[in-house]
Amino acid sequence: MSALHLRGIGLPGEQPVEYWVDQGVVSTEPIAGAETICDSGWIVPGLVDAHCHVGIKFGGGGGESIEGLIAQAETERDAGVLLIRDAGSPVDTRFLDERVDLPRIVRAGQHIAAPKRYIPGLPVDLEDEEQLPAEVARQARAGDGWVKLVGDWIDRSIGDLAPLWSDDILVEAIAAAHREGARVTAHVFAEDALPGLINAGIDCIEHGTGLTDETIELMVAHGTALVPTLINIATFPEIADSATRYPVYAAHMRDLHSGVKDTIGAAHEAGIPIYAGTDAGGSIVHGRIADEVEELKAVGLSPTDALGAACWNARTWLRHPGLEPGAPADLLVYRDDPRTGSDALAAPAIVVLRGNVVKTR
Repeated sequence: MSALHLRGIGLPGEQPVEYWVDQGVVSTEPIAGAETICDSGWIVPGLVDAHCHVGIKFGGGGGESIEGLIAQAETERDAGVLLIRDAGSPVDTRFLDERVDLPRIVRAGQHIAAPKRYIPGLPVDLEDEEQLPAEVARQARAGDGWVKLVGDWIDRSIGDLAPLWSDDILVEAIAAAHREGARVTAHVFAEDALPGLINAGIDCIEHGTGLTDETIELMVAHGTALVPTLINIATFPEIADSATRYPVYAAHMRDLHSGVKDTIGAAHEAGIPIYAGTDAGGSIVHGRIADEVEELKAVGLSPTDALGAACWNARTWLRHPGLEPGAPADLLVYRDDPRTGSDALAAPAIVVLRGNVVKTR
């Protein structure tokens, strides 16, 4: 592994920066003989997709083949995503950790749901909610510091979205994860599941389209993070159109979609930490983090904050370093300011992962 040298403009500071890379780590001390791979441009830490699914088969649900999930990881890498929080996968992807040319993955294990209350083939289904604390602890030990609950889903007996778990069992389950040193997040579309999850001490909410003024205040008080997956929410009308047997559910999904800009904008204004996640896998193709950043701008985040939600801020939240001395050399070089739009952000000129140049344009 030869030493590398880069200079350019760094973000978020917008100041001239100069880095050397040796033995896979970043240094600000000159290294004799280093190869200069960048003499100008915009230099940022590798992007983060904070809600992604490597291993879910696109279009059909269930587990992806080895070749397919490798292709998913490669697609994310080529889009500049070098750190993924995998928010639930039905297959074991740990073998990818041996591939030095693929993104780092922080795993949440497998979704936890109840029978017939989530996408078939994805979750661990619990017949009795009393099993939830033990299963959460098991998933915490199997993951990389995260556990993923299905907080609500359509209940066909009532024809609408409804919570899966009682408030009391959520308190026990989230405490069980925290004892294992893991954080907990939950899929939540609608309104009713949110108070119980937030009051139980959940660390993050995925989607959050049912947030109200009251639950936004609760999230602020508890320090709960939000990953809104806005490009996923854009599919709600299509989901509603396919739900002809459940008109109340369909109307609810359309209503949640119509208010998303105000809902997520209010969460941002209140100071809730927001991070970028595409929900790639299943119905969303991989490699769309630039589109998610644009959607975050549309709900009120500044260009710098929207990029930070998919970069330096998300790395801090996931407890992975950025570009400080001694950090792993996972970085991107752009010819143009990546805050200017999705076309610029989606096309890094140089991708360096674990100190190796893995992609150039």
